[in-house]
Amino acid sequence: MTIRCEIVSQDRTVFTDDVDIVVLPGAAGEMGILPRHAPVLTTLKYGIIKIRKGTHEEHFTVAGGIAEVQPEIVTILADAAENVEELDEARAEAARKRAEEALAKGVPPDTDAYLAMEAALRKSNLRLDAIRRYRKGGMRIPTSEN
Repeated sequence: MTIRCEIVSQDRTVFTDDVDIVVLPGAAGEMGILPRHAPVLTTLKYGIIKIRKGTHEEHFTVAGGIAEVQPEIVTILADAAENVEELDEARAEAARKRAEEALAKGVPPDTDAYLAMEAALRKSNLRLDAIRRYRKGGMRIPTSEN
């Protein structure tokens, strides 16, 4: 038995497939979603979405959004989402450096520019962490075979 998973960001559909389990970074903590899960609506924090189908796992960064869980489908409407395998490490590192430099210049807190740089720093740190953890065989979703 599987559950449909759809991850949609503001500009594209990132993932659509029937899967065995979806693990979300919910606002109240990490949530594991299996087929026939009770209906839930949750906000998402910055983190990693983990998806398993059989023995194949995929990981996606998510920078906020909401998830609607129904017994047969998980719909994730992300502010931003990317497959970890598609991330460009050099680009993420350059973005992190630019954001750190901009913040070090002393942009006044609570301004739009400060908030934008802070968000860019969080997103680039999330990307870099995901690349380091999941491209090199980092943490895995437990399976009955492990």
